[in-house]
Amino acid sequence: MPQYEHVFLARQDLAQAQVDALAENATKIVEAQEGKVTKVENWGLRNLAYKIAKNRKAHYVMLNIDAPAGTVAELERQTQINEDIIRYMTIRVDELEGGPSVMMRKSDRDRERGDRGDRGDRGDRGPRGDSRGPRRDRDEASDGE
Repeated sequence: MPQYEHVFLARQDLAQAQVDALAENATKIVEAQEGKVTKVENWGLRNLAYKIAKNRKAHYVMLNIDAPAGTVAELERQTQINEDIIRYMTIRVDELEGGPSVMMRKSDRDRERGDRGDRGDRGDRGPRGDSRGPRRDRDEASDGE
């Protein structure tokens, strides 16, 4: 059977339990159509690049699906009807990832890195503030007087 990655963005004002219910609903749709959801990843509440339907953030959820094309068409139809989902995308892939997705590995790496701490000495750049250097118009005015 073909394999797909289905990602949807849910409204920012939903509770995590409601987002989980949306993922469960998508899983039921796929299983009712003789498909199989192999993995569900919740990427959490993230900032959007631009406002979508008055939302600046959205809950991101990814599903790995192993199902026929008709199942994906039904899933997309149901997703389009749902008012809580503001965007979705389904991509056919040759092979599904076994472990955590790239998004999840990135968040793990960020957690391991921890706090960046004190930045230390700024070297020859001097103190923080105006790092653009002297302004020409200010320097030229003082030379002319």
